[in-house]
Amino acid sequence: MIIATPVTEDGRSAAAWGRAHWVGVADVEDGAVRSWQVHEVGWDVSHDEGTHGSHHARIVRFLKEEGVQAVVVDHMGEGMQRVMNTMGIPLLPASPGDAQASVLAAVASAGA
Repeated sequence: MIIATPVTEDGRSAAAWGRAHWVGVADVEDGAVRSWQVHEVGWDVSHDEGTHGSHHARIVRFLKEEGVQAVVVDHMGEGMQRVMNTMGIPLLPASPGDAQASVLAAVASAGA
């Protein structure tokens, strides 16, 4: 399962999705992270450039390009939540600390 989560520069869980500077993408299989890649998305900068719709479109492109199947997140705005729902991408709760551990905990609690 391909999971995305906002991260800090040092690999910890970040607070918000739409204003993330980095997003970690994990390939989780059998309760372990098989691969982990951090992308510098710069959504913190692009969030206030243009319309919400154009910002959401940027995020949707990223999700599709990476094949994301779920997002582990602490906070996401209502508009983006609707987009995720439309895309069929479940939102799983993030936990503080190491982002990869947060992803594994969220997947385990969801039974995915």
